[in-house]
Amino acid sequence: MKKIRKGDDVVVIAGKDKGRRGTVIKVQDDKVVVQNINMAKKHQKPNPQQGVSGGIIEKEMPIHASNVMLYNPATAKGDRVGIRTLEDGRKVRVYRSNDEVVDA
Repeated sequence: MKKIRKGDDVVVIAGKDKGRRGTVIKVQDDKVVVQNINMAKKHQKPNPQQGVSGGIIEKEMPIHASNVMLYNPATAKGDRVGIRTLEDGRKVRVYRSNDEVVDA
């Protein structure tokens, strides 16, 4: 079970965007793409067959999953995440600081 999933609210803890918050758009192997975080300029050629205009575009680049923490609204900070098995056998993610279940 992955500790960070698509749609999670995360805080960046290392790098040029340290301290910024965003939503996870995509999860790759050990990297995540966070909305409006780690932006890079890309020079794109026009492709009229696909309807793509050329120019310089800004897009989100992947950031390593170890450089983000799940945002805990109860403490209003980034928090470590653990995995716990409930009585009915389901595995759920829990915040380490207050043992609250992340996804109910």
